[in-house]
Amino acid sequence: MSVPPFRPLRTVCASRYVTPLREGGSLPAIVEADDAGLYVLKFRGAGQGPKALVAELVAGEIARALGLPVPEIVFVELDAELARTEPDPEIQSLIRASAGLNLALDYLPGSVTFDPAIVEPDGALASSIVWFDAFVSNVDRTARNSNMLLWHRRLWLIDHGAALYFHHGWDARIVDRATAPFALVRDHVLLPFADRLEQVDAALAAMLDPDRVREIVAQVPERWLDGDSAFGTPEAQRAAYVAYFCRRLEAPRAFVQEAVRARSAHV
Repeated sequence: MSVPPFRPLRTVCASRYVTPLREGGSLPAIVEADDAGLYVLKFRGAGQGPKALVAELVAGEIARALGLPVPEIVFVELDAELARTEPDPEIQSLIRASAGLNLALDYLPGSVTFDPAIVEPDGALASSIVWFDAFVSNVDRTARNSNMLLWHRRLWLIDHGAALYFHHGWDARIVDRATAPFALVRDHVLLPFADRLEQVDAALAAMLDPDRVREIVAQVPERWLDGDSAFGTPEAQRAAYVAYFCRRLEAPRAFVQEAVRARSAHV
């Protein structure tokens, strides 16, 4: 597998609030930006706070580095003045609380929610997605909520704000726990189709060298990292993310072994 080239995230400015997506717990919205594109905006001021945006950015860009299909992720500058045209008080408050830098994914018009009962995924792709989700501890790719779309007959991964759950209440000792398995992989919607986990393991791990991990984490804005008292500086927090992922990549990878075991229990 070839490693996709690293491309820094672009920054756009929201020019129009189009519509809320009320099926999301954090009330994301479709917005138009100054590049004439439509994006699904994840608000920094939503209940999950900046850590959800950190997870969205880091997990999403790790998926891209692994060659997995993820819509383009962009930074979005949001002006509080956009709230003036919205009649819904909840949306007004959310926009004002999120003024400044936020995160968004490219909107895929006409896409539909992926249903494995209708479209059976390729075994290699399913195995790669399960590997990735176990690596980033993504708890939100279940049959109840797959967080995958079909667009132009291709599977796309969205919504990674629930990944990296270890960074909620973490400390400098997190690296010691980086080798832990991911037991919740047993609930992964693609686990029954992931029949090549051991075959894709080494190739995927090789695609995430320390420099690539460091490039991804370096893009996290400092203002999203300044509220965690477990670390003295944003630089120390970035270093903890990098150290955690690099340690998690060391063989033997318990999260892969756990996924193989969980699949064996299913089939």
